[in-house]
Amino acid sequence: MIVYPSLVATLAILVGLFASGEWKGLRRDMEEFELGNVSYLMTLIWTAISCQVFNIGCTGLIFEVSSLFSNVISTFGLPVVPMLAVFIFHDKMDGLKVIAMVLAIWGFVSYVYQHYLDDHKSKTEINNVNEEVPDCEGAHT
Repeated sequence: MIVYPSLVATLAILVGLFASGEWKGLRRDMEEFELGNVSYLMTLIWTAISCQVFNIGCTGLIFEVSSLFSNVISTFGLPVVPMLAVFIFHDKMDGLKVIAMVLAIWGFVSYVYQHYLDDHKSKTEINNVNEEVPDCEGAHT
């Protein structure tokens, strides 16, 4: 579930990189990076590592809980990244980021509310069943 999609994505990116000729500009990109070559490489390496950890975590959630919950957690993480970019890197908060954050939070709140409604409904049904069952303690004497 993790290895093959990652390999296919890596191959597709490499084919696109070399087919378009963009690979020729990689050294220029690294040299023009404001924080230096080491920071450029560290950014690329830690981005790749964090993506793999994210994929493994999502797969673990699928196996341990459900695919829906894994998707909800992924969706809930969407507004966190732009907020961290604003606070840590002083990135601008534009309208597109705000809309994406609002939609992600709305989706997460909708999931939590639906889970609350389902739980409340099941508890109500259990209470109704318990009230309908007669007390049988004295029936066998």
